[in-house]
Amino acid sequence: MPPPLPDPYLADLERRGLLPPAQAAAIAADEAQRPFSLHYELRALLYLGITLLAGGLGVLVYQNIDTIGHEVIIAAVGLLMAACFGYAARHRAAFTWGVAPKTSVGADYLLVLACLLFVVLEGYVQYRYNLFGNRYGLATALLALVFVPLAYRFDHRGVLAMGLSALAAWVGLSAAPLRVFENDFGNASIRAAALSLGLALVVAGLWSEHQQRKAHFAFTYLLLGCNLALLALGATMVMASFDSLVLLSLLAAAGTLAVCVGLYWYARRTRSYWFLVLSAGYGYFAVCWAVGQLLVLLPSEIWFASAYLFLPLSVGLVVFFFVNIRKLMPDEKPDQRL
Repeated sequence: MPPPLPDPYLADLERRGLLPPAQAAAIAADEAQRPFSLHYELRALLYLGITLLAGGLGVLVYQNIDTIGHEVIIAAVGLLMAACFGYAARHRAAFTWGVAPKTSVGADYLLVLACLLFVVLEGYVQYRYNLFGNRYGLATALLALVFVPLAYRFDHRGVLAMGLSALAAWVGLSAAPLRVFENDFGNASIRAAALSLGLALVVAGLWSEHQQRKAHFAFTYLLLGCNLALLALGATMVMASFDSLVLLSLLAAAGTLAVCVGLYWYARRTRSYWFLVLSAGYGYFAVCWAVGQLLVLLPSEIWFASAYLFLPLSVGLVVFFFVNIRKLMPDEKPDQRL
């Protein structure tokens, strides 16, 4: 009698007579002997090592700025940056509007290191020689002008994210996922800049996918763009209600829901759970805020009873959404993928 299969799915198929015992045993043996991939773990370690190396060089320069000499520091960082750029350029693939084949394992990571060293070098030159004066926007604009073309030439989404983050910094925003909430969305000009830039990035991502011009860059464009636009609309909802501008608050809620519907459509078309969750999260916030604005217009007794019923109902809908999230996706996979 053969030993029991470790995979319950294989055992169930064999028990129901849908899979011959010999074939089930062969599949189980192949799964047990198949090497475990460390691809993503190694990539994460490489990116972490590059980040730590660039940060360590910055600390080393700062601590020894008086003993090493400014010219020596600039020359050393510049030579290391040039070496990294040179290696990446030597091993770059031929340009294509599609996904470029990878010709070297280290070229992608050295390109990221070269870009980080460029940031270090630019910051050091600005600190030492005041190259841009008080026009700090020129420094971030230069980073965007350098990184975005490099991202297209080397087909690197990480460098593209760095370039778009520099572009956001140029208009006074922070687009990094962990710092996007640090923007001063209480300022109307900041909200307008975030909404304009966010919608522009969304349009750029959809256009690149539609025209098949680096279609795999669409995820980066849409991720940064939709977060900036939706946060600006959400902040407008809150600030308008505090200023007793109920109509503006409801219009911002309607705009948020419109963007969420677009995200939901895009998530289903690309089978992206990430955009589906973003659509549900921002949509839930907009609906709750709009309902709250409408409920405060009612008498206090009705408002309290309605809120008491609405809150558990909305939480139940959120739980229902996450339980049935897989059912919201189409069965067939689309031709385009992120």
